[in-house]
Amino acid sequence: MHISAKVDYAVRALVALAAAGGGPVAGATLAKEQDLPAKFLEGILAELRRSGIVGSQRGAEGGYRLARPAAQISVADVIRAIDGPLAEIRGERPEATAYIGATKHLQDVWIAVRASLRAVLERTTLADIANGQLPANVRRLAADPDAWIPH
Repeated sequence: MHISAKVDYAVRALVALAAAGGGPVAGATLAKEQDLPAKFLEGILAELRRSGIVGSQRGAEGGYRLARPAAQISVADVIRAIDGPLAEIRGERPEATAYIGATKHLQDVWIAVRASLRAVLERTTLADIANGQLPANVRRLAADPDAWIPH
């Protein structure tokens, strides 16, 4: 799976908002705290606002805030808002693919890949990351020494 800079920046900014406790935080503050390019982050925050993940408030006391509790926003929600579906094959969802002959079971592999992504990304919330209390399945996967070795 390729995780784009936009998704990485979005998740980082949103976790920072989750840790901030609910009040509005200026985009420039988020950019500085997370060492992100401010203009790029503002565009990302605008996308997240349009998708209903963040709300914004103008004025001297303005900024961005999560539109719902951090425990109700999964990493998968953020990825879908920024980059679209978690798993696509040639621009199609895995269930829309079809293979014949020796490759007829390839669709099952793509479905399993999507299911494994969901098992981590849909069950991990911004609150989990901000609080450092990741789901057991995520902790177990990350604790495997082989997970840290490039293949």
